[in-house]
Amino acid sequence: MASKTVIVGSSVGLHARPASIIAEAAGEYDDEILLSVPGEEPVDAGSSLLIMTLGAEKGASVTVESDNAEAVEKIAALIEQDLDA
Repeated sequence: MASKTVIVGSSVGLHARPASIIAEAAGEYDDEILLSVPGEEPVDAGSSLLIMTLGAEKGASVTVESDNAEAVEKIAALIEQDLDA
């Protein structure tokens, strides 16, 4: 399983707008994509509501995992961006 840990770049963290953008991108893949923060259970990256439950603020570490390395890279890149800009 491929994984990558990145830092949240959105100015207010993974709230509704960034979570929606990430979930939409994850939905483009047939593979399961999981997001997690240290000490918490992973959540499905295809669900904006579950992404918001992570409570990941700007600067938080988020790990992206999937059997699809391309999906990991794409979702990780989105998390690193300021999706509120």
